[in-house]
Formats: sequence, C-alpha cells, structure tokens
Amino acid sequence: MKTGWILFVGLAIFYAMMTVIYWLVGGEAVGITAIGLSGGLAALVGFYLWFTNKRLGNVLPEDNASAEISDSAGELGFYSPHSWWPLPLAFTMVLAGVGLLVGWWLTLIAVGGLLISILGFVLEYEKPSAAAH
Repeated sequence: MKTGWILFVGLAIFYAMMTVIYWLVGGEAVGITAIGLSGGLAALVGFYLWFTNKRLGNVLPEDNASAEISDSAGELGFYSPHSWWPLPLAFTMVLAGVGLLVGWWLTLIAVGGLLISILGFVLEYEKPSAAAH
C-alpha cells in the first residue's frame, strides 16, 4: 500500500513532537523514553514499508483495483505436519521460565534441554551426506 509508509512516518513525526513537548512540560524519564521509543519503532516500520515499496516498483496488488486475491499469493514456507519437536521445545521453555522462579539450577537444566530441542527442531529434515556412510 502506497500510503502505509506515509502513515507510519507521520506517526513517527507525531511521536517525536510529543516526546519533546512531554520533556519540556516536565514529564518523567520513563514516559519520555517510552514515547521516544514508540517514535523510533514507527520510523522503523515506515522505513521498511518505504524500502519494500521502492524495491517492488511501487506496484502492489493492494493498489490495483482489478487485482485478484491470487496475485498476492506467494511462498508460505514449509510446515511439518508430523513433527514432535514443538512439544519438547515448549516444555523446556516453560521449564526455563519456572526455573527463574524456583531456582537457577532448574533454569540451567532447562537451557540445556532447550538447546537440544532447538537443534532437533531445526535439523529435523537434514539428511546425512552420502560421503558419511
């Protein structure tokens, strides 16, 4: 959408002005930081949308009134229908969070399990090379 980046850059400018006004009025440091970071986030999204529009030639399916839904369809990625790895990954992540409350020893054990779960999830479909056999 051509107006998307303009909207976010305008929002970033608005946040920048509000940050200065809030600072001059005597707001606390946390509020000044939060409003300033909100402006930075809006500027970041606005820059991303502008850069993406520029690279695509400013012609998006959303801007074409006669476009079909399938015009914006693209690669969605590969999602494994039979993977069990999300289960231990979620369990060890919860265990790491509980470990922060219970004790650091549990967090350290959970981080070890988390590394194994992440490696298993990422490398699930990697095939060994023929030279290894």
